Amino acid sequence: MTAVRTPPPPLPVRDKAAARALSPMLTRLAEERATGVLLREHGTLYLAEGRVVHAESPLSPGLDVLLTAHGTLAAAAWQRAAAEAAGPLQAAELLLESGLLPAGALELCHLDALYDAGYFALAQSSTPGRFRYDNTPRTGPLPSVPVVALERETLRRRLLLHRLWPDPAADSAPLIRADPATAAPVTPRQRAVLDRVDGVRTAVEIARNLGRQAFHTLVDVRRLAAAGHVTPVAPVHPDPAPPPPPPVTDPDIALLKRLRDALEAL
Repeated sequence: MTAVRTPPPPLPVRDKAAARALSPMLTRLAEERATGVLLREHGTLYLAEGRVVHAESPLSPGLDVLLTAHGTLAAAAWQRAAAEAAGPLQAAELLLESGLLPAGALELCHLDALYDAGYFALAQSSTPGRFRYDNTPRTGPLPSVPVVALERETLRRRLLLHRLWPDPAADSAPLIRADPATAAPVTPRQRAVLDRVDGVRTAVEIARNLGRQAFHTLVDVRRLAAAGHVTPVAPVHPDPAPPPPPPVTDPDIALLKRLRDALEAL
């Protein structure tokens, strides 16, 4: 029997043209130094004068999770600031101004959250993005990121994941433990991920549970998949619905009437 090997998906290309293709709209907005909000299928990018100042994605733990999960900030302090601010970025700046957060820790978590959410926001999309202009000037203390830097980092992360394990199914499906023939050792970080694999949680849910960046958890998951420790749950395809019965035609009705009359005559 001849074994058929399915070639892995092509490697991401790291040239300038590929980077621009991540989001032509975003590139144009950067060139015109636009200010506003770019809404994409998997996330949102906030721009100020063509630079990315904040990013959010439902696939990435937010700034609040990164700040509160490991004791950098008390959860109650974040909740109070969030109740007074217009959004997470303003809440973080309010905490900085009040002295509840050291500037270095906040800037680091802010950039971690931005690149993490930006990675998902720039994922391939089945729907076009929408941009809402907002000319309100922003002079906040938190650092911003050039669009080209976010695109370059996103491409680097795609390439890294592909090299670790080319099958992306483990990124989004619930994970189950596998039974490797030879149990390869795992690092403490990977052990924390593996301990939360229960057949229900996805990599993103594990990241949120751990209070870690989602991309870094994807790296751990792909390494665990490559070592044979985890595997994605196979999707369940429902049985196809039975075909509808054929329509009843006039000859069928006439035949039924004759049969009924014959039965009544017995």
